[in-house]
Amino acid sequence: MLGFLLLLAAVPGCPGRPADGAEGWPLPGEDLEEVRSEALRRLLEVFGIEDPPHFSHHTKQPPQYMVDLYNTVADADGVTKDPHLLEGNTVRSFFDKIHSDRMHFQFNLLSVAKTEKILTAELHLFKLGPKVSELPSFRRHHFCQVNIYQVLDKNKMDFSQGKKLLSSRLIPLQASGWEVFSITQAVRAWNDEESANHGLLVTVWGLAGSPLEPNLVRFASGKHHHESKQPMLVLFTDDGRRGTVSFNSLQDASVQPAVLPNEPMAPYPNRTRLTRSLGAEDGRLPCQRHPLYVDFEEIGWSGWIISPRGYNAYHCKGTCPFPLGQNMRPTNHATVQSIINALKLTKGVNSPCCVPDQLFSINLLYFDDDENVVLKQYDDMVAGNCGCH
Repeated sequence: MLGFLLLLAAVPGCPGRPADGAEGWPLPGEDLEEVRSEALRRLLEVFGIEDPPHFSHHTKQPPQYMVDLYNTVADADGVTKDPHLLEGNTVRSFFDKIHSDRMHFQFNLLSVAKTEKILTAELHLFKLGPKVSELPSFRRHHFCQVNIYQVLDKNKMDFSQGKKLLSSRLIPLQASGWEVFSITQAVRAWNDEESANHGLLVTVWGLAGSPLEPNLVRFASGKHHHESKQPMLVLFTDDGRRGTVSFNSLQDASVQPAVLPNEPMAPYPNRTRLTRSLGAEDGRLPCQRHPLYVDFEEIGWSGWIISPRGYNAYHCKGTCPFPLGQNMRPTNHATVQSIINALKLTKGVNSPCCVPDQLFSINLLYFDDDENVVLKQYDDMVAGNCGCH
């Protein structure tokens, strides 16, 4: 893992040739801890995090909804199964912070950046099943109307001018389980103006606005029920951190990457003798993919990252000997460069580089400093194939 961190801080260059100082790090006069600290800082930048959260998931269970969502979009190593499954690239879950005796909920959204594009916001409420003593009431009532309001003024929540209707739906009285309501409009307003966040108010009525017996319809609260049933705000956003690398040979992004063999891409047979001086004669293998495992526990991040424990980023290494066969997945530019290099037509022209030409995204499920669980997707994190470019 230390080698991976040093690779992050290495001087950029062609992966097919060692970068200056890549062997024998740290360089003379450099402190190993300083190099490690700088490498970790750069790794945090890759993941869009300023400082690692000071929170351990070993003391708290993440919401099952977030765990299930992660397992839906990612495989065991965190690699994205299908980039179209997730709306945006970030999903956050927030728990109610005020634990009011009435159904008034408030969520702290300070961790959401102003620059993030809010796509969808949902209020998740767990409806409790009826008590035995309440069963006779179901003979007279079959459905209830649940209204979700944005609170405009905490002092006027019981009046129309103090709230704004966001969502309304009929729910069977005998039903139990999670109910989901769209509240996107309110959350966008809160993100634009933090002081406007006075929370949400939930009211329950009979059909046509008729009153219901007290406690006939009950939703779990953070104050009186297990944390697995707490009211929760789920926010889908896009933080604008999209992949910037594109290759002509990229496959359909909806196809899950297969496990590729780490075999060298040998040049086609019956080629000119120039291959002998540029290929395996020096003991280096042609361009191929090699493992590069990123272990979050070894880095010191296992306390706040829930899943995965690490992932195989892979890296590309090897020569791009003339002539470049199609099995080396060369671009036209790489083919021309290889010919110019082989024939020594122009001084200072190197052979093409062995680099990733297919990249896949990974997903992290983690706790932030506010104990919110975040699912974030990062583009261009796993080398799916290697080619000469």
